[in-house]
Amino acid sequence: MCQLLGMNCNKPATLQFSLEGFVQRGGGTDEHRDGWGIGYFDGDGAHVFRDANPAATSPACRYCGQRFRSRNIIAHIRKATQGEIRLENCHPFRGRLWGRDWLFAHNGNLEGFRPPLAGRQPQGTTDSEHAFHYLLEQLTLRFGDIPPALADLRDALHTLSERIARHGTFNYLLSCGERMFAHCSTDLHYVVRAYPFRSARLLDCDRAIDFARHNHLDDRMAVVTTRPLTADEDWHRLPAGSLTLFADGQRQDDCVRRREVQLAV
Repeated sequence: MCQLLGMNCNKPATLQFSLEGFVQRGGGTDEHRDGWGIGYFDGDGAHVFRDANPAATSPACRYCGQRFRSRNIIAHIRKATQGEIRLENCHPFRGRLWGRDWLFAHNGNLEGFRPPLAGRQPQGTTDSEHAFHYLLEQLTLRFGDIPPALADLRDALHTLSERIARHGTFNYLLSCGERMFAHCSTDLHYVVRAYPFRSARLLDCDRAIDFARHNHLDDRMAVVTTRPLTADEDWHRLPAGSLTLFADGQRQDDCVRRREVQLAV
């Protein structure tokens, strides 16, 4: 199957360090050589760059990691299960909902999941893109043209994700540019990088960084990936069957808990 990498920040940042290790799994240290893609947000619009060649040997992939700054970035390396090795089958996929772009990338395999779509037409032939358009279509049917409250959206996504996950493995990252949803069926891990910043060394290549030298005191970012990228950071495994929301560089339930403590004081 594939591997996922996402970053949610409180301020625009690049994905360069994490991506350097991640791309090695695209045909270097691992077998995910059937294409790659990176999507990021600039305002309400999303930009997507994809290639059906291995990420580990792609200069364009590294260029994307160096150049793109955003509060939400999603990257993907593919090992094909359904759909040919073609550009249109590479993730992330982009769709339009409630007047803004959404990005989606999936790791897993959904057997026999091809429900009819009334108003959306996937460009490729993957189960992943079909599931993405199904999610968007079902959200439109439920809420219409007006975006719902965040809690209602989260509940609806969780219900839909559980329904789809009955057909197989459904790990995914989904973002509208403001926040990022992570659904875990089997493997998803995250780390929050914030003050006091530490040093870290990548597992897949000989590269280390001192985050304190590259970040301001108020910078904060959450990195979500299929398997941990470093050996010396506090990675947390997301529970199977969970839908986790990241906003402003941290888990949203952490934000809620902190506000409750402040109010109690």
